[in-house]
Amino acid sequence: MDSKKLTKRILIALIAGAVVGIALTFVPESFFGPLDKYVLDPIGQIFLNLIMMLVVPLVFVSIVLGTAGLGDPAKLGKIGIFTITFFLTTTAIAISIGLTLGYAVKPGKAGIFDTSNVGDYTPGEAPPIMETLINIIPENPIAAMSSGDMLQIIAFAVFIGIALAYLNDKTKGIYNLFEQANEILNWLVMLVMRFAPYGAFALIVSAIGGAGLDAVGSMLSYMLTVIGALFLHALIIYSLAIWLLGRGNPIKFFKGFFPAMTVAFSTSSSNAALPVAMKTAQENLGIKKEISSFVQPLGATINMDGTAIMQAVATVFISQVYDLPLTMVDLLMVVLVATLASVGTAGVPGVGLIMLAMVLKQVGLPVEGIALIIGIDRILDMLRTALNTSGDAACAYILSERERRKEKKTQQA
Repeated sequence: MDSKKLTKRILIALIAGAVVGIALTFVPESFFGPLDKYVLDPIGQIFLNLIMMLVVPLVFVSIVLGTAGLGDPAKLGKIGIFTITFFLTTTAIAISIGLTLGYAVKPGKAGIFDTSNVGDYTPGEAPPIMETLINIIPENPIAAMSSGDMLQIIAFAVFIGIALAYLNDKTKGIYNLFEQANEILNWLVMLVMRFAPYGAFALIVSAIGGAGLDAVGSMLSYMLTVIGALFLHALIIYSLAIWLLGRGNPIKFFKGFFPAMTVAFSTSSSNAALPVAMKTAQENLGIKKEISSFVQPLGATINMDGTAIMQAVATVFISQVYDLPLTMVDLLMVVLVATLASVGTAGVPGVGLIMLAMVLKQVGLPVEGIALIIGIDRILDMLRTALNTSGDAACAYILSERERRKEKKTQQA
């Protein structure tokens, strides 16, 4: 299927899903509940499972080929350092934008929020930063693949790629096998994407219908603050980076990457969107395959700018609702903890709430306050995932264009 036709179908499905989802908020729960359980949720989950089925093998094969394609370990090191620096810098900026807008708009003061009946929220445990760094090297690579531990999979794939680059002709057969596996996986991605409009429709209907208009209406100020920060980050920070560092046209970039953004939006998962994001980046934006194969899977794991914005706004929102002011030291702590917490965080739906719980504990705010925003988090999760994947592609685009300019200078010399 033509990529433009597919994008058009997904976009139509998202708009239709939003309309149907809003309409279903007016029907009784006795009707929506069974519809969601037996129709919408199964269709959405089948779509997600089909994509997630391909993520681990695609990441492993892509990173191996990307690393082997880069060849020189020094070159790989430079790209790795630039990538991690870019992601951590943009994440810190994203948090700062979220905090600034949070204090400018004051979403926690926009309405009367009853915290006496706020339900309990029990967050999952996030691993300590040092433990995450140590565990990057897997004890058992097969177990890492089985559990979907992306940082460990990436680390093992990098070692295999370096070995293939170093051994060169001795392992030509293995390298060809990886290239053939990559062709198979790309074909499967396109096959799965034929189901994308139906999956996107079901997921958006379930998200909006499940949240309900009451939840959306009561949290409108908070939602608009988060959405405003997400758009500012994309339109200013990413656009400036593409223009100044990549010497590219931001409008062409976002237009070319839009198909992947629609998939990220509908799935709320950087990992699930990764196969389409890589294919779109390479075909529509002309990003070098070896750079895309290395940077984008890494970004799906450590680049969480959209999630960081949500954490910043939510922290300010909860502090305002509970009337617990944050000091300048607290705000600096929010930036530091949220930036570091983005490293190694799984690119799956809802993980931002676990990271938010870490931040709230660090600055002494009640974790129970998360229950105020949990009802509409899935809707915002869609938008911030689209931003996250755009950041991954922006970094890959910048590196690819820098590489092209170096090659051009070498040829002219």
